[in-house]
Amino acid sequence: MKNQVYGNIEGLRHTQIKLIETLYQYQTLPEYIADPELVLSLVGLSHDIKRQIGVLIDRNGKVIHVMVGDPQRIVIPVISDYMAHPGKLKGLRLVHTHLKEEPLTRDDLTDLALLRLDYITAVCIRADGQPGFVYSGHILPDEDAEPYKVLSPVRVEDLKADCLSQILALESELTRKNSLYKPESGRENAFLINAVTLDQKDAAASLDELKELCKTSRINIIGTAIQKRKLIDPKYVVGKGKLSEIVIQAIQKHAGLLIFDRELTSSQIRSITDFVEMKVIDRTQLILDIFATQAKSREGKYQVELAQLEYILPRLITKNTAMSRLTGGIGGRGPGETKLEINRRRVREKIDRLKNEITRIRKQRRQQKSMRNKKGIPVISIVGYTNAGKSTLLNTLTQSSIIAANRLFATLDPSSRRLRFPKDIEVIITDTVGFIQNLPKDLMEAFHATLDELTDADVILHVIDISSPRYKQQKETVEQILKNLKLDTIPTLLVFNKTDRIELDAFEDQWLLTQGISIAATQKQSLKPLVDRLESMVAPIK
Repeated sequence: MKNQVYGNIEGLRHTQIKLIETLYQYQTLPEYIADPELVLSLVGLSHDIKRQIGVLIDRNGKVIHVMVGDPQRIVIPVISDYMAHPGKLKGLRLVHTHLKEEPLTRDDLTDLALLRLDYITAVCIRADGQPGFVYSGHILPDEDAEPYKVLSPVRVEDLKADCLSQILALESELTRKNSLYKPESGRENAFLINAVTLDQKDAAASLDELKELCKTSRINIIGTAIQKRKLIDPKYVVGKGKLSEIVIQAIQKHAGLLIFDRELTSSQIRSITDFVEMKVIDRTQLILDIFATQAKSREGKYQVELAQLEYILPRLITKNTAMSRLTGGIGGRGPGETKLEINRRRVREKIDRLKNEITRIRKQRRQQKSMRNKKGIPVISIVGYTNAGKSTLLNTLTQSSIIAANRLFATLDPSSRRLRFPKDIEVIITDTVGFIQNLPKDLMEAFHATLDELTDADVILHVIDISSPRYKQQKETVEQILKNLKLDTIPTLLVFNKTDRIELDAFEDQWLLTQGISIAATQKQSLKPLVDRLESMVAPIK
């Protein structure tokens, strides 16, 4: 609505609101922080209603927003037409009143840094209702110092400060600095955040895993933060004050993305994206994004799209500003590109279609399994934590060339190969999607058809990366998932992989190594004990 007054106008008389609306009529010249007549009107109106009043002025000197706060502070609304991109300022400056003779507050400076305002100015009102000192501040491009500079106070008659030239010079320096940290094409700079209520060691391990996920998704990590809390903040996860500190630090380090090491609720997404002008995603979205880029088969693509849509559905909100930061690029691949155009009904319809298609594919799988079972060929399924070396093991055993890379979720689609043992026993050996701690529920459900492969296994090979410092936790995670899938009754052989990367004699859990077979999946000669053990396990089945 044209000339609308935003904020706390409850209790104001109609005539007072009409007078506040006249603030839109003022034009500020480029060399002024604010037009002196505009400042005098702000002071008079603010003194009259005993509330702070503020205006947002663009670089053309036009008032584009008028706001009313309370006696202590003013709230700047989200303005989607003015977003501060990395290396740029917002293109707006805030001029507002202080009912007491006080300098810029912590809230003022936080708004300046968070929103990347061109300038922030507070006009003090003396007890007699006349304007007092005028305090201003601006962003600093130096990342090693305070993120802002507070200028010496001036009088209303001294507001001529070659303002626009200063703003453009600051932005030019910010752009130059940002270009030094600009990641290569297809990458983004991210700051990782987590809050914990229990063991910080577990949080650190989870954050390390998030870093690996970022590496897989080609994201540059420029900083991390873990906050110990009694309770997770229901709105901002780490609390509003802490989030402000983190975001300011992230902006100074030229990050354009915040990644939370937990699944955010729809209300948390709304609160955080309303508070910060950065793209925000959570651990679940990052995993879904990786799956979207890695899935190659039609079934895999259907399953990922289903998981993405089921994640999106409860988070579809009317505030496009929040959703626009939630989508696009990292965390918004696959169906994410059209999230804002589709409503809940269409999402549900698409989910139903995908479920029907996956059901049809599952039926085809059952038919294929039935034919395989008639031939009486034993099935060995390889499971394990992601990046444990499952695909490498399958390749070495069967002389195949399935994609095997040193990154999380390099293989999503199940692969099956025939393997003939020395005693002329033939088996089918199958590689499945890797597991991970806190694997998103929607993803687990969507990949149920793929994991169904495991139900027909005669033997499960549980591959463990023994060189990982978190091998115990990874082993327990996989065992818990197998238990949840009711697969823990199938004969399972533990395979300790990547023994070539450790000193076996110095390994602290020697007793654990006796519970399975130790191998280096890249070295065929190390697999003979494994082949012999498997042959003895499937021989009675044959």
